[in-house]
Parts: sequence; structure tokens; C-alpha cells
Amino acid sequence: MAQIPDKTVKYPNSCLLQFAKAPLLGSVKTRLEASLDKQQCLQLHESLVKHQFLTHQASVVSHFELWCSAEHDFFHRLAKGSGVQVKIQRGITLGDRMANAFVDRLKQFSRVVIIGSDCPALQEEYVAQALDALVDDVPAVFGPANDGGYVLVGLNRFNSTLFEGVPWGTENVMDVTRSRLKNLGWQWQELSPLSDIDRPEDLAELLNFTKFHKFHSLFL
Repeated sequence: MAQIPDKTVKYPNSCLLQFAKAPLLGSVKTRLEASLDKQQCLQLHESLVKHQFLTHQASVVSHFELWCSAEHDFFHRLAKGSGVQVKIQRGITLGDRMANAFVDRLKQFSRVVIIGSDCPALQEEYVAQALDALVDDVPAVFGPANDGGYVLVGLNRFNSTLFEGVPWGTENVMDVTRSRLKNLGWQWQELSPLSDIDRPEDLAELLNFTKFHKFHSLFL
């Protein structure tokens, strides 16, 4: 196993990867355009990415990296001075990109967790629960999303079938994933469900976070 960076964390052989889409006008938060205009969708996306980054960049739980869909100055400004590595995702589909990230980081770390940037309720304690769950006989952990997807996936081993042909962005993602896990004969653990901010009805969740109140007020 390669040498792990020197950082005092609870799980030194583990790494948390934050996945984030490049903040491009008209290509982020598009399902919210019924309630917000394109510029507001972009601002909300940037705010959610920044919130998640700041939540975990000083984490004492595990190592942390920012994995971006494409090069963009926003990410480098966000990470400047933090010591957090900024990496570019590889692959066409979300499944490809997650699979490639797991293959890459499991060469160095024994436990790897991927989160998105759309769930402001996802805190350090939730990541710690996921890492606690990844013991020898439980190779996978998921944080289900209330819309049928998941906000977190963690693995201590890899199998590509978990990410191939999954109907990403639909309410069937977690059900399909459970079926794949059963077919593999894997044990897995699920954490408490949380909400991504992807649809107009999800905006009500922002009332729980003072810094996002302005976005909630836009559709009242």
C-alpha cells in the first residue's frame, strides 16, 4: 500500500471524496428551474458545494479530497490554502466516474467514501458512521436519499457491477443497487435517509440551514 499523507484523523487509512459538478450556467440544478432561474440555480449549486467542502475540509474523521467533473477556477479558489487535493473525475456516466475513483483510491486507502455536494445535512458524524460500518464482513455502506438515490456510498472492496447500467437520477437507483448487492452476496449497511436538494419540493429542506434561507425564499 502506498504511503498515506500525514494527517491526524480518526481513520487514517480512510478517505472521503466529495464529488462536485463544474458550476456552469444552465447545466446545474436544472430540475429546480421550475422554481429558480438559471442564475439562481448556479448560485445555489456553488453554495451547496462550498458548504459541503467547508464541512469536511478540516475534518478529523478521515482524509478528504475534492473530485470535480471538470477543471474550473471555482474549485481551485475554494481549495486554495486548505491543503485539500483537487482531482478530476474520469468517465462518461456518474457510475463510470465513481467506479474509477474507487479503483484509484482503494489502491491507497482501505476504506473510501464518496459523497455528492447536494445534501447540506450530511455532516462529519454521518461520514464517521459510514466508516464504522465498513468492517471486514460489511464491504459496502450507503446513505439513502429520500428521492430513491443515495447521498453516500462507501466501500472497502470494489466490484464494477454496482455502478454499471444504474438508472442514475431516478427513484430506482437504491433499489437497483440493493439488487446488485444481493446478487454479489455482499452484506451492506444503510444509514438514515437524507435529502438531496434537487427538486422544487426539496427546497423546503433549506429552512434547516440559515445560510440557505435566501434560496428558499425565492420560491415562496
